[in-house]
Amino acid sequence: MSYCLYGTPASLYTGKARSYLIKQRIDFESRAVGDPHFREDILPKIGRWIIPVLECPDGTLVQDSSEIIDYFETRGPTRHPAIPSTPLHRLIGQIFELFGGEGLLRPAMHFRWNFDDANLAFLARDFPAALAPPNATTQERDAIFVMASQRMRRAMASFGVSAETAPTIEASYGEFLDLFEAHLKDTPYLLGGRPTIGDYGLIAPLYAHLARDPFPAALMKDRAHRVWRWVERMNAPDLDYGEYGGPSPALFESDGVPETLKQLLRFIAKDYLPEIEAFVGFTNSWLNAHPEIVPGTNGLPRPQDRVIGQVEFVWRGHPLRVAVLPYRLYLLQKIQAVFDGASILDRGRMNTLLEETGLNALTGLRTTRHIVRKDHLEVWSA
Repeated sequence: MSYCLYGTPASLYTGKARSYLIKQRIDFESRAVGDPHFREDILPKIGRWIIPVLECPDGTLVQDSSEIIDYFETRGPTRHPAIPSTPLHRLIGQIFELFGGEGLLRPAMHFRWNFDDANLAFLARDFPAALAPPNATTQERDAIFVMASQRMRRAMASFGVSAETAPTIEASYGEFLDLFEAHLKDTPYLLGGRPTIGDYGLIAPLYAHLARDPFPAALMKDRAHRVWRWVERMNAPDLDYGEYGGPSPALFESDGVPETLKQLLRFIAKDYLPEIEAFVGFTNSWLNAHPEIVPGTNGLPRPQDRVIGQVEFVWRGHPLRVAVLPYRLYLLQKIQAVFDGASILDRGRMNTLLEETGLNALTGLRTTRHIVRKDHLEVWSA
């Protein structure tokens, strides 16, 4: 039996895990969540409806794209190690894992659900193909899509997407595309000649939503062809970098950080750091108000829930009210773990880079309790 990855082609987080498995040439099968085995056997063990889930040959279940990557990286060696060995690259990789999967959710949701003329016919076929049981009728498939689309449109609002913010979201995403396009002029991947954890973070929204759905796919092809090629490259089993002359799979020499990469980091500071600051501030107030939370639980009435509340902050001049998910803090802690585990000399180099790019607050934005993952859930430590 090979590994089985349960998810959907349209799923942001499934795309991250699938890209990693393809690049590492791990023998796996993509399985739809409409598969009876997923519904009847896997979901009860996971405890909530969430994807992706990796079923291993020995029956082990690994839920969450970041956890799936960690599962293989800690059992190494892998074909193309996702975690860089040098301090600055390792730090940058974790920053882009957080930003890709969480910081690009506004454009991902906006460009999927607010362009029905271009997208709806495609989505109405694409969603039921993976969500519906194999023997579902046309009426049942239509009903599944209506339910799923309504749920996702509600979620879109909880990420700060509205008629008022839409023009700014489009401008922000356009700025990101231009910066990533410029960076990819001289390098096939984020940190050099092979994909790392930062690439896998970025591929999540840039593939599933922004390169598959018709409207944003056309936008990407027209505005940022190198980014489009990078998306193709991230889903190819080889390094697929012929247009760069077949460079070495090594990362930038001497832990280097080119100016185009610094510009992307400055974009993250402007576009996403305010939300992280708001998340941490809200979470610490929430934890202070709930000292009774038992370690190993999430402190919510239903263990399967992921949102602890809503927080308000200003994003690019717009007041936003968004849902607070501790999972994002789990990814933030990964950045801080790299910093904490570095030598004094390397911390100094990290601080210099973070100050230069406006991200120096990242290492100090900490919650009073850590988020850990236990039994496929995000829970609080002691």
